[in-house]
Amino acid sequence: MKKIVVAIDSFKGSLTTFESGKAVKEAAEEVYSDISTIISPIADGGEGTVEAIIAANKGEIVKTTVRNPLGKVISANYGYIPKTKTAIIEMAAAAGITLIKDNQRNPMNTTTYGVGEMILHAISKGCRRFIIGIGGSATNDGGVGMLQALGFEFLDENGKQVVPGAKGLKDIATIRKENAAKELKECSFCVACDVKNVLCGNDGCSAIYGPQKGATPEMIKNMDLWLENYANLTKKVIPISDANMPGTGAAGGLGFALVSYLDATLESGIELVMRETNLENHIKDADIVVTGEGRLDGQSYMGKAPIGVAKLAKKYNKPVIAFSGCVTDDAVVCNEHGIDAFFPIVRTPCTLEEAMDINNAYKNLKDTACQVFRLICMGSKNR
Repeated sequence: MKKIVVAIDSFKGSLTTFESGKAVKEAAEEVYSDISTIISPIADGGEGTVEAIIAANKGEIVKTTVRNPLGKVISANYGYIPKTKTAIIEMAAAAGITLIKDNQRNPMNTTTYGVGEMILHAISKGCRRFIIGIGGSATNDGGVGMLQALGFEFLDENGKQVVPGAKGLKDIATIRKENAAKELKECSFCVACDVKNVLCGNDGCSAIYGPQKGATPEMIKNMDLWLENYANLTKKVIPISDANMPGTGAAGGLGFALVSYLDATLESGIELVMRETNLENHIKDADIVVTGEGRLDGQSYMGKAPIGVAKLAKKYNKPVIAFSGCVTDDAVVCNEHGIDAFFPIVRTPCTLEEAMDINNAYKNLKDTACQVFRLICMGSKNR
């Protein structure tokens, strides 16, 4: 019996990792009479990470209420694995840039407070192990909002908690950790983070990501100075903190807060998800590994899911094919990083809207995969 492992990332705005996997599975079963197809949901640490990990571990979705980046109470979901008391949190569910309108984007005002509320809720359910994805933030508060929600105190000269958002950073005079949630000492935090930026400076979060969050040049200059002061004060209460560590600038400095105050480890998103979904065990005895995502290009080898899957497959010398909605000319670099052959799925001239229609994308992926499997099958018969 031939075994095919399907680990395709979502086609963002169209197919989920589950839908794309199902389309390939149906194609394989149409071509092969004796086939075992394993769908292993995958993500790169961003959107879809919660769903991928809980699906592979018999987890569940938990609903709670938190404050959004501007302090409005909203509903937010996170993943929960009862067996291991693990919470899988995407910070974007509470502090994501898509949660606010374009004209509301202003990192001086946006806060990560809701992320801390999600962590507290998970702790109340008994969770002591945390997996956190920190992509897509609307914030540049250095993670101070999250830490305030967890009980850490960031006080101004009058002994009052500083206000939310990056603007609060300028008033921090004293940091106290005595009243932080005691359960945090029992918790471990693993963070999916592919950003290598440091906290401050020309490569820091304010300069690199501030503009897309609504920051003006003047804001960027001020926020960088305030983050530097915050880092210096942190050093006094947590001597091992390091604002120059790669990744501390992720999510507007949330990476710094997680590493410094919660002793978190930062890890490649795809590596983390592959481990938590047990993909390696599926691949070990596979005959073919199938991966892909919405777009393959010359940058796909830099931490994207398909290349992570291909790298793992090549550890066991498995053939790897990939499907994508869009393929650019420079995507040929993917062939140098483990993908033996890739195939665009759009089959007729159409608009972008038509291509991304779920029904069209599903049919296109299934039909393309079917033809590729027929070719592979034919080649096997002719040997």
